[in-house]
Amino acid sequence: MPWEYILRAFIFLQDGVIGLDIDMMRRALKLAEKGTGYTNPNPLVGAVIVRDGRIIGEGWHRLYGSDHAEVDAFKNATEDVRGADMYVTLEPCSHYGKTPPCARAIVEKGIGRVFIGLTDPNPLVSGRGIQILRDNGIHVESGFLEEEGRRLNEIFLKYITTELPFCIMKTAMTLDGKIATATGDSKWITGELSRKHVHELRHKVAGIMAGIGTVLADDPMLTTRLEGREGKDPVRIVIDSSARIPLESRLLNLDSEAGTIIAATEKADKDKLRALEAKGAEVIITPLKDNGVDLNCLMRELGKRKIDSVLLEGGGRVNYAALKSGIVDKVNAFIAPKIIGGESARTPVEGEGIQFMKDAILLDKTEFYKFGDDIMIEGYIRKEGNS
Repeated sequence: MPWEYILRAFIFLQDGVIGLDIDMMRRALKLAEKGTGYTNPNPLVGAVIVRDGRIIGEGWHRLYGSDHAEVDAFKNATEDVRGADMYVTLEPCSHYGKTPPCARAIVEKGIGRVFIGLTDPNPLVSGRGIQILRDNGIHVESGFLEEEGRRLNEIFLKYITTELPFCIMKTAMTLDGKIATATGDSKWITGELSRKHVHELRHKVAGIMAGIGTVLADDPMLTTRLEGREGKDPVRIVIDSSARIPLESRLLNLDSEAGTIIAATEKADKDKLRALEAKGAEVIITPLKDNGVDLNCLMRELGKRKIDSVLLEGGGRVNYAALKSGIVDKVNAFIAPKIIGGESARTPVEGEGIQFMKDAILLDKTEFYKFGDDIMIEGYIRKEGNS
């Protein structure tokens, strides 16, 4: 009797899932991670093909529009896959898009059993891939490392079900809660390792958003710079209700495949808007809200452009407006072991502020990470229905 069947008979985890399956699904999740930054707005998916406890093929979704993970695994298989098991992190697709449906390919290749992490979250197609497999005599089990799969694909899960970008608010502050000195100097609050991680975040998302105050003060490029490999620049989005951005700003004059979007309102001068478009920027006009850009309207417009995720690197006013509007899903707050003081020194979240402690914005599922001397707190905004 092959050893893995003995393993299946005796080694169970607390929830009844067999250890070998967990190991293979964990491997598939690791493969899926390799597509980070390259598949937006598609999900991150990994696949592993196993026979008699041996991996005979594996693959992942490498690039938007390219082969899906299952097909990539078939192409990399070292032997005939007929009768083998497949572990895939997301339910195989059942419809034609940029590529043929993977569920049909699995049937044609003669796979014997399929183990799935997450079912397809799209309500229009959820379960159809599984049904195709079962209708063709393939044994299917799902729900393997489901929570890990949801965390990996949190961007995709929100975007495919709401058509709105997943928004990560990134802040960096001193131990006494300042994002700059009283003179406005902010380079650098955090250390090199923290800044490297932020560039990994930029590579991961489809868009990066900042307020006009940050652009005027720092003249940032908002590009991705990774050590030892080429990163993907996110689309640059500037919240600029009156279109005050100078035409000579660096982010309007970059050699980058990613474009720049200026989010403005009716307050903006029409000639200035035309000049921005002549520089290659796209202009989105939103209604006025609180005398500024309507951030909910802006997010809907970004979603229509297949921008599935946004990293918000704003100042205190923009951060408060984003939190107040409810567009923020996740917070990455870096804290450096420095104290600068100053009553007038800026803080990560400003605006009018919350009036009563009972109404404070709360974070769920908080985790702590260390980058050199810095600490990063990561958590998800508690919203109605997910507390």
